[in-house]
Amino acid sequence: MDKSSSFYNLDPDKVLLSAENAGFYPTGEFTQLNSYENRVFDIKLEEPFEANSHNKNIIAKFYRPNRWSKEAILEEHEFLLSLKGEGIPAVAPLLQGGSTVSEVDGMYVAFFPKVLGRMPQEFLGDDFKKVGRLMAQVHNVGARKEAPHRPVLDTSYYGGWETLDNLQDWITPELRKRYTIAAEDILYSIDDNFDPSEFIRIHGDCHKGNLLNNGEQFFLVDFDDFVNGPVIQDFWMLLSGDTESLTTEREQIIAGYEELREFPDHQWAWIPLLRGLRIISYAGWIAKRWDDPSFPRLFPEFNTYRYWAEEVEALEKIAWTINPS
Repeated sequence: MDKSSSFYNLDPDKVLLSAENAGFYPTGEFTQLNSYENRVFDIKLEEPFEANSHNKNIIAKFYRPNRWSKEAILEEHEFLLSLKGEGIPAVAPLLQGGSTVSEVDGMYVAFFPKVLGRMPQEFLGDDFKKVGRLMAQVHNVGARKEAPHRPVLDTSYYGGWETLDNLQDWITPELRKRYTIAAEDILYSIDDNFDPSEFIRIHGDCHKGNLLNNGEQFFLVDFDDFVNGPVIQDFWMLLSGDTESLTTEREQIIAGYEELREFPDHQWAWIPLLRGLRIISYAGWIAKRWDDPSFPRLFPEFNTYRYWAEEVEALEKIAWTINPS
């Protein structure tokens, strides 16, 4: 059985055996959690996994084969452990026999403590200031070294020129030229404006679903898209999009961030480009995962005119802001 087949057909015995082999004591009770990219399971244990804890649940994460190398995963884990070591609220992996990664049928597996928190439906009061302070802490650690095995968030990333080429056979023919022109405008502008010398290790996918609140503080989860990139990437998906609120949100973020670290104000202008890169990247991700049996069911409109018409409209709006003429 190849690695992909093992990944698509993970059975309960294999999930529980992986936990046992890593030194945990599962009861046999577990739940599969929602995750498009990986296979993630909430496993109940017979006893807490660490001293002075009442937590009897761990999260097992089976990484999708052929996505990240072991070195890339270990760089993610090293970053998380560094954050934990500084008392910064992020969920770090658990050690299993001296490492944070094991291998099962060619799949890399990591285990994390289960933590409870709620996704913020909206940010109230000085929440944006707290988020700014938290991200400054994360970025202070991120700036200390590079992650050479992780991607760089520019046009070489999973939304850049190669992805645009790969999408040509997927885009509805009637819309292909418009899509390509708008996407090229965005990618050329990224090449002209982004300065990789400013890039540091960042979360990379910081939206509300990955920024939880446990009633006392915000904390970060799911560093699967951990990259070297601009710090503004860790903020723009949290913004409301409301023009009237944007000034207040920006002021609060900067106020919290600059308690610990200088904020690069010029990167606010990069947000439309990052939004465009994400649109291209998302389509490329679906196309690349189409052989996964779950993806045609999850994205039934991907091959339709309607899907690509909406994508073209979104990209053209961004391209127009870059080049109004």
